[in-house]
Amino acid sequence: MRNLEDQLAAYAAYHRDARNIMTHFIGIPMIVISLLALLSRPSLGDAGLPLSPAIGVVIVLAFYYLRLSVSLGLIMSLLLVCFAWFGAWAASLSTAWWLTLGLGGFVIGWLFQFVGHFWEGRKPAFMDDLAGLIIGPLFVLVEACFQAGWLRELELNIEARAGKVRNGRK
Repeated sequence: MRNLEDQLAAYAAYHRDARNIMTHFIGIPMIVISLLALLSRPSLGDAGLPLSPAIGVVIVLAFYYLRLSVSLGLIMSLLLVCFAWFGAWAASLSTAWWLTLGLGGFVIGWLFQFVGHFWEGRKPAFMDDLAGLIIGPLFVLVEACFQAGWLRELELNIEARAGKVRNGRK
C-alpha cells in the first residue's frame, strides 16, 4: 500500500487548478453523503446509527484512513460518522425524499466534479487509478488543512511532487 504522501501526491497531480479544487470541496462531500444515504436504507435497528451497508463502508474507510495517518484518519472517521448519521436520517424519510437526496446529491456532486475537471483540462484521477475514489475525500480534508495553514511540510512535499496549484491557492 502506498503511503499518505504518495497517494495524495498522485491525486494532487490531477488537481492543480484552484477552481477545480474548490469544486471538490462541494462535490466530494455531496457524493459521499449521498452514497451513505443510499446505503442506509436497508438497515437493522433505528437508534442513532442503525446497522446498514453504509456503516460497513464507514468502518472500512475509517480503518483505511487511520492506516494512512492516525490524526487525519480520526478526523475523517468523525466526518464519516456525521455523514452516516445524515444518511440514516435521509433513509428514514419517504422513499421519494430519500431518493431525491441520495440520487440528486450524487448527480449534483458529480456535476461539480466534472465542471472542475473541465477547468482543469484533465480527467479525474479515478479514471487512471480507482484508489482516487477513496483518496478524494481525504484530499479535500488535507486541502482544507493546507488553506488553514496547517500541515505545511506535507503541503510542500506534495507541491514538490505534483506541482504548484495554478490560479492561486487562496
